[in-house]
Amino acid sequence: MLVGMTTNADEAPKRTRRRAPAGAAVLREDVTDAIRAAVFEELAAVGYARMSIEGIARRAGVGKTAVYRRWRSKLHLVLDVVSAMAVMGLPVPDTGSLEGDLRLLYEVTSRALRHPVASQIIPDLQAEAARNPDIADAMQKALRDGQDSVASGIVAAAEARGEVRPGVNPDLALDLISGPLYWRSVVIRSPKLPKGYLADLARATAGALKAL
Repeated sequence: MLVGMTTNADEAPKRTRRRAPAGAAVLREDVTDAIRAAVFEELAAVGYARMSIEGIARRAGVGKTAVYRRWRSKLHLVLDVVSAMAVMGLPVPDTGSLEGDLRLLYEVTSRALRHPVASQIIPDLQAEAARNPDIADAMQKALRDGQDSVASGIVAAAEARGEVRPGVNPDLALDLISGPLYWRSVVIRSPKLPKGYLADLARATAGALKAL
């Protein structure tokens, strides 16, 4: 939360502000970042249905006007934030082996999915996606694009090492790599993974990819 901000938080002090072109809004990036962070916190706290512009503004320490200058509705705000997830992809692991890459990916992804904010937001938005095609499209892009870039990188490295055959079906590879962990962590929401689960999953997935 940005302490001490008022409804004029987007306006720099008059003595340092340069005149903007006619009709242009002066939008401070730190205020925009605070609002985006507040959206995640508000979604985790109350869910999409109960979330309001007022609540977001209060949590961000700004006025409602600062939010409406950037997004015309709650839906557009959430779509923007969810779509931004697509460019926050995980780095492609580089351990030197297919099984090692998968194990590292699963460890990082599992920690991210167990984070209290993510564990609340993702199921809630998936429920909303069933009723709202715009949210469904944004969720699909955010989740698929982020995972696809990592999965394709892992498969490409495995191909270069000769661990999998060239021309592995990318969609099938993505399903094999990402599906099991999301099923357990997001769909059935298992509170705790069994001991050794990630290592076993990496070994099994590597075997499945090599069999394609």
